[in-house]
Amino acid sequence: MIKVTGIELENPTILAAGIMGTTGASLVRVAKEGAGAVVTKSIGPEPKEGHKNPSMIDLGYGFLNAMGLPNPSYPDFKNELAIAKKESGTPVIASIFGGTEEEFVDVALGLLEAKPDAFELNVSCPHALGYGASIGSNPDAVESITASVKDAVDIPVWVKLTPNVTDIVTIGDAAQRGGADAVVAINTVKGMAIDIESGYPILGNRFGGLSGKAVKPVAVKCVYDLYTALDIPVIGVGGVYTWQDAIEMIMAGATAVQIGSAIHEGLDIFSSITSGIERFVAKKRYNDITDVVGIAHERI
Repeated sequence: MIKVTGIELENPTILAAGIMGTTGASLVRVAKEGAGAVVTKSIGPEPKEGHKNPSMIDLGYGFLNAMGLPNPSYPDFKNELAIAKKESGTPVIASIFGGTEEEFVDVALGLLEAKPDAFELNVSCPHALGYGASIGSNPDAVESITASVKDAVDIPVWVKLTPNVTDIVTIGDAAQRGGADAVVAINTVKGMAIDIESGYPILGNRFGGLSGKAVKPVAVKCVYDLYTALDIPVIGVGGVYTWQDAIEMIMAGATAVQIGSAIHEGLDIFSSITSGIERFVAKKRYNDITDVVGIAHERI
Protein backbone atom coordinates (compact mmCIF):
# COMPACT_ATOMS: atom_id res chain seq x y z
CA MET A 1 0.00 0.00 0.00
CA ILE A 2 1.34 3.44 -0.92
CA LYS A 3 -0.10 6.95 -0.84
CA VAL A 4 0.13 9.40 -3.74
CA THR A 5 -1.29 12.87 -3.07
CA GLY A 6 -3.39 11.36 -0.31
CA ILE A 7 -4.79 8.60 -2.54
CA GLU A 8 -4.21 5.04 -1.35
CA LEU A 9 -2.91 2.59 -3.97
CA GLU A 10 -2.52 -1.14 -3.40
CA ASN A 11 0.71 -1.02 -5.41
CA PRO A 12 2.73 1.63 -7.28
CA THR A 13 1.61 0.68 -10.82
CA ILE A 14 -0.87 2.91 -12.66
CA LEU A 15 -2.46 2.58 -16.09
CA ALA A 16 -1.25 5.53 -18.20
CA ALA A 17 -3.69 7.83 -19.99
CA GLY A 18 -4.75 6.88 -23.49
CA ILE A 19 -4.30 3.12 -23.10
CA MET A 20 -7.54 1.13 -22.61
CA GLY A 21 -9.11 4.11 -20.90
CA THR A 22 -11.87 4.83 -23.39
CA THR A 23 -14.68 3.04 -21.53
CA GLY A 24 -15.62 2.27 -17.98
CA ALA A 25 -15.53 -1.44 -18.73
CA SER A 26 -11.97 -1.35 -20.06
CA LEU A 27 -10.80 0.62 -17.01
CA VAL A 28 -12.45 -1.93 -14.74
CA ARG A 29 -10.76 -4.76 -16.63
CA VAL A 30 -7.31 -3.21 -16.16
CA ALA A 31 -7.99 -2.60 -12.47
CA LYS A 32 -8.99 -6.24 -11.99
CA GLU A 33 -5.68 -7.27 -13.58
CA GLY A 34 -3.78 -5.64 -10.74
CA ALA A 35 -3.22 -1.97 -11.52
CA GLY A 36 -2.88 0.15 -8.39
CA ALA A 37 -4.84 2.93 -10.12
CA VAL A 38 -6.12 3.73 -13.61
CA VAL A 39 -6.08 6.90 -15.69
CA THR A 40 -8.73 7.57 -18.32
CA LYS A 41 -8.12 8.58 -21.89
CA SER A 42 -7.76 12.35 -22.14
CA ILE A 43 -11.21 13.94 -22.27
CA GLY A 44 -11.89 17.40 -23.65
CA PRO A 45 -14.64 19.99 -24.00
CA GLU A 46 -15.95 18.85 -27.40
CA PRO A 47 -16.02 15.60 -29.39
CA LYS A 48 -12.90 15.02 -31.49
CA GLU A 49 -12.43 12.38 -34.16
CA GLY A 50 -8.65 12.57 -34.04
CA HIS A 51 -6.18 12.32 -36.90
CA LYS A 52 -6.64 10.17 -39.98
CA ASN A 53 -5.02 6.74 -40.21
CA PRO A 54 -2.40 5.45 -40.00
CA SER A 55 -2.37 6.85 -36.49
CA MET A 56 -0.06 4.33 -34.80
CA ILE A 57 2.88 2.22 -35.96
CA ASP A 58 5.13 -0.31 -34.23
CA LEU A 59 8.79 0.53 -34.79
CA GLY A 60 10.09 -2.53 -32.99
CA TYR A 61 11.73 -0.48 -30.26
CA GLY A 62 8.67 1.60 -29.46
CA PHE A 63 5.47 3.01 -30.89
CA LEU A 64 4.90 6.16 -32.90
CA ASN A 65 1.38 7.49 -32.62
CA ALA A 66 -0.62 10.51 -33.68
CA MET A 67 -4.09 9.85 -32.38
CA GLY A 68 -5.05 13.52 -32.13
CA LEU A 69 -6.87 13.25 -28.78
CA PRO A 70 -10.03 11.52 -30.09
CA ASN A 71 -12.71 11.55 -27.40
CA PRO A 72 -16.48 11.80 -26.98
CA SER A 73 -16.34 15.03 -24.88
CA TYR A 74 -16.91 15.22 -21.13
CA PRO A 75 -20.74 15.17 -21.18
CA ASP A 76 -20.66 11.83 -23.01
CA PHE A 77 -17.87 10.38 -20.87
CA LYS A 78 -19.33 11.03 -17.43
CA ASN A 79 -21.20 7.75 -17.35
CA GLU A 80 -18.09 5.76 -18.31
CA LEU A 81 -16.14 7.45 -15.53
CA ALA A 82 -18.93 6.67 -13.07
CA ILE A 83 -18.86 2.98 -14.09
CA ALA A 84 -15.10 2.84 -13.54
CA LYS A 85 -15.45 4.47 -10.13
CA LYS A 86 -18.23 2.13 -9.05
CA GLU A 87 -16.83 -1.18 -10.31
CA SER A 88 -13.03 -0.97 -10.50
CA GLY A 89 -12.21 -1.05 -6.79
CA THR A 90 -9.16 1.14 -7.46
CA PRO A 91 -8.56 4.90 -7.66
CA VAL A 92 -9.62 6.40 -10.99
CA ILE A 93 -7.86 9.50 -12.29
CA ALA A 94 -9.53 11.55 -15.02
CA SER A 95 -7.16 12.85 -17.69
CA ILE A 96 -8.47 16.10 -19.15
CA PHE A 97 -7.43 18.63 -21.77
CA GLY A 98 -8.53 21.96 -23.19
CA GLY A 99 -7.28 24.89 -25.21
CA THR A 100 -7.77 27.51 -22.49
CA GLU A 101 -8.01 27.80 -18.72
CA GLU A 102 -11.77 28.05 -19.05
CA GLU A 103 -12.02 24.84 -21.06
CA PHE A 104 -9.90 22.92 -18.55
CA VAL A 105 -12.15 24.15 -15.73
CA ASP A 106 -15.34 23.35 -17.65
CA VAL A 107 -14.20 19.77 -18.29
CA ALA A 108 -13.07 19.31 -14.69
CA LEU A 109 -16.35 20.59 -13.27
CA GLY A 110 -18.32 18.54 -15.78
CA LEU A 111 -16.61 15.32 -14.71
CA LEU A 112 -16.50 16.11 -11.00
CA GLU A 113 -19.97 14.67 -10.35
CA ALA A 114 -18.67 11.25 -11.43
CA LYS A 115 -16.26 11.54 -8.47
CA PRO A 116 -12.79 10.85 -9.91
CA ASP A 117 -10.06 10.52 -7.31
CA ALA A 118 -7.87 13.09 -9.06
CA PHE A 119 -7.48 15.00 -12.31
CA GLU A 120 -4.46 14.65 -14.57
CA LEU A 121 -4.03 17.74 -16.75
CA ASN A 122 -2.79 16.81 -20.21
CA VAL A 123 -0.65 19.77 -21.20
CA SER A 124 1.79 17.58 -23.06
CA CYS A 125 0.30 15.77 -26.08
CA PRO A 126 2.78 16.48 -28.93
CA HIS A 127 0.46 16.09 -31.93
CA ALA A 128 -2.84 17.89 -31.25
CA LEU A 129 -2.79 21.43 -32.67
CA GLY A 130 -3.82 24.02 -30.09
CA TYR A 131 -3.74 21.56 -27.22
CA GLY A 132 -1.20 19.62 -25.19
CA ALA A 133 2.44 20.54 -25.70
CA SER A 134 1.59 23.79 -27.47
CA ILE A 135 0.29 24.87 -24.06
CA GLY A 136 2.59 22.75 -21.91
CA SER A 137 5.78 24.32 -23.26
CA ASN A 138 4.70 27.70 -21.86
CA PRO A 139 5.40 27.96 -18.10
CA ASP A 140 2.94 30.82 -17.61
CA ALA A 141 0.14 28.86 -19.29
CA VAL A 142 0.89 25.73 -17.24
CA GLU A 143 0.87 27.73 -14.01
CA SER A 144 -2.37 29.55 -14.77
CA ILE A 145 -4.23 26.45 -16.00
CA THR A 146 -3.12 24.47 -12.97
CA ALA A 147 -4.14 27.27 -10.61
CA SER A 148 -7.55 27.63 -12.27
CA VAL A 149 -8.37 23.93 -11.99
CA LYS A 150 -7.07 23.80 -8.41
CA ASP A 151 -9.34 26.71 -7.49
CA ALA A 152 -12.32 24.98 -9.08
CA VAL A 153 -12.05 21.47 -7.60
CA ASP A 154 -11.42 19.90 -4.22
CA ILE A 155 -9.53 16.79 -5.33
CA PRO A 156 -5.82 16.34 -6.19
CA VAL A 157 -4.57 17.76 -9.48
CA TRP A 158 -1.68 16.09 -11.32
CA VAL A 159 0.02 17.77 -14.28
CA LYS A 160 1.46 15.62 -17.08
CA LEU A 161 4.58 17.22 -18.50
CA THR A 162 6.05 17.22 -21.99
CA PRO A 163 9.70 16.28 -22.56
CA ASN A 164 9.68 18.36 -25.75
CA VAL A 165 11.09 21.45 -24.06
CA THR A 166 14.55 22.80 -23.32
CA ASP A 167 14.13 22.35 -19.57
CA ILE A 168 11.34 20.21 -18.11
CA VAL A 169 12.13 21.47 -14.59
CA THR A 170 10.98 24.95 -15.61
CA ILE A 171 7.60 23.52 -16.59
CA GLY A 172 7.41 21.34 -13.48
CA ASP A 173 8.17 24.34 -11.31
CA ALA A 174 5.37 26.27 -13.02
CA ALA A 175 2.94 23.44 -12.25
CA GLN A 176 4.06 23.45 -8.63
CA ARG A 177 3.59 27.22 -8.38
CA GLY A 178 0.09 26.75 -9.76
CA GLY A 179 -0.69 24.38 -6.90
CA ALA A 180 -0.23 20.99 -8.56
CA ASP A 181 -0.32 18.10 -6.11
CA ALA A 182 1.99 16.01 -8.33
CA VAL A 183 3.60 16.01 -11.76
CA VAL A 184 3.61 13.11 -14.20
CA ALA A 185 6.68 12.70 -16.42
CA ILE A 186 6.82 12.13 -19.30
CA ASN A 187 4.46 12.22 -22.24
CA THR A 188 5.67 11.05 -25.64
CA VAL A 189 8.71 12.41 -27.47
CA LYS A 190 8.16 14.07 -30.84
CA GLY A 191 9.03 11.75 -33.69
CA MET A 192 8.45 10.91 -37.33
CA ALA A 193 8.80 7.98 -39.74
CA ILE A 194 9.05 8.06 -43.54
CA ASP A 195 8.40 5.31 -46.07
CA ILE A 196 11.60 5.26 -48.13
CA GLU A 197 9.92 3.58 -51.13
CA SER A 198 7.39 6.38 -51.65
CA GLY A 199 8.95 9.23 -49.68
CA TYR A 200 5.67 9.78 -47.85
CA PRO A 201 5.49 10.26 -44.07
CA ILE A 202 3.88 7.11 -42.67
CA LEU A 203 1.57 8.67 -40.09
CA GLY A 204 -1.57 10.37 -41.31
CA ASN A 205 -0.59 13.44 -39.29
CA ARG A 206 3.02 13.23 -40.63
CA PHE A 207 4.57 13.37 -37.15
CA GLY A 208 3.57 12.00 -33.76
CA GLY A 209 4.81 10.93 -30.36
CA LEU A 210 7.31 8.18 -29.60
CA SER A 211 6.58 5.89 -26.64
CA GLY A 212 7.84 2.54 -25.41
CA LYS A 213 11.26 1.19 -24.55
CA ALA A 214 13.15 3.79 -26.57
CA VAL A 215 12.06 6.68 -24.34
CA LYS A 216 12.89 5.16 -20.94
CA PRO A 217 16.30 6.84 -20.53
CA VAL A 218 14.70 10.20 -21.35
CA ALA A 219 11.94 9.58 -18.81
CA VAL A 220 14.36 8.46 -16.08
CA LYS A 221 16.45 11.63 -16.54
CA CYS A 222 13.36 13.84 -16.44
CA VAL A 223 12.09 12.15 -13.27
CA TYR A 224 15.53 12.50 -11.68
CA ASP A 225 15.71 16.22 -12.47
CA LEU A 226 12.16 16.92 -11.30
CA TYR A 227 12.68 15.04 -8.04
CA THR A 228 15.74 17.20 -7.37
CA ALA A 229 13.92 20.47 -8.00
CA LEU A 230 10.34 20.02 -6.78
CA ASP A 231 8.67 19.54 -3.42
CA ILE A 232 5.71 17.57 -4.79
CA PRO A 233 5.60 13.91 -5.87
CA VAL A 234 6.77 12.84 -9.30
CA ILE A 235 4.94 10.00 -11.07
CA GLY A 236 7.18 8.34 -13.66
CA VAL A 237 6.02 7.13 -17.05
CA GLY A 238 7.81 6.15 -20.23
CA GLY A 239 9.21 2.78 -21.27
CA VAL A 240 8.29 0.79 -18.15
CA TYR A 241 8.04 -2.84 -19.31
CA THR A 242 9.54 -4.79 -16.40
CA TRP A 243 9.85 -4.58 -12.64
CA GLN A 244 13.48 -3.59 -13.17
CA ASP A 245 12.32 -0.63 -15.25
CA ALA A 246 9.92 0.35 -12.48
CA ILE A 247 12.61 0.13 -9.81
CA GLU A 248 14.93 2.27 -11.92
CA MET A 249 12.22 4.92 -12.28
CA ILE A 250 11.49 4.82 -8.56
CA MET A 251 15.18 5.13 -7.71
CA ALA A 252 15.26 8.23 -9.91
CA GLY A 253 12.52 9.72 -7.73
CA ALA A 254 9.16 8.41 -8.87
CA THR A 255 6.61 7.77 -6.14
CA ALA A 256 4.64 5.57 -8.55
CA VAL A 257 4.96 4.48 -12.17
CA GLN A 258 2.49 4.56 -15.03
CA ILE A 259 2.44 1.83 -17.67
CA GLY A 260 1.29 2.44 -21.22
CA SER A 261 2.91 0.84 -24.28
CA ALA A 262 3.78 -2.34 -22.35
CA ILE A 263 0.05 -3.13 -22.18
CA HIS A 264 0.41 -4.46 -25.73
CA GLU A 265 2.34 -7.40 -24.26
CA GLY A 266 -0.52 -8.39 -21.96
CA LEU A 267 -2.56 -7.10 -19.05
CA ASP A 268 -0.67 -9.31 -16.61
CA ILE A 269 2.06 -6.65 -16.78
CA PHE A 270 0.70 -4.99 -13.62
CA SER A 271 0.80 -8.08 -11.43
CA SER A 272 4.16 -9.10 -12.90
CA ILE A 273 5.77 -5.75 -12.13
CA THR A 274 4.20 -5.59 -8.68
CA SER A 275 5.47 -9.07 -7.80
CA GLY A 276 8.94 -8.17 -8.99
CA ILE A 277 8.97 -4.99 -6.91
CA GLU A 278 7.88 -6.93 -3.83
CA ARG A 279 10.63 -9.52 -4.32
CA PHE A 280 13.22 -6.78 -4.79
CA VAL A 281 12.13 -4.95 -1.62
CA ALA A 282 12.29 -8.19 0.38
CA LYS A 283 15.66 -9.21 -1.05
CA LYS A 284 17.21 -5.82 -0.28
CA ARG A 285 15.52 -5.77 3.15
CA TYR A 286 13.84 -2.41 2.69
CA ASN A 287 10.82 -1.68 4.87
CA ASP A 288 8.72 -0.97 1.79
CA ILE A 289 8.99 0.59 -1.66
CA THR A 290 9.01 4.13 -0.24
CA ASP A 291 12.55 3.44 1.00
CA VAL A 292 13.62 3.12 -2.63
CA VAL A 293 12.17 6.42 -3.86
CA GLY A 294 14.96 8.76 -4.95
CA ILE A 295 17.77 6.51 -3.70
CA ALA A 296 19.89 7.31 -6.76
CA HIS A 297 20.23 10.85 -5.45
CA GLU A 298 22.16 9.52 -2.48
CA ARG A 299 24.64 7.60 -4.64
CA ILE A 300 26.86 10.53 -5.58
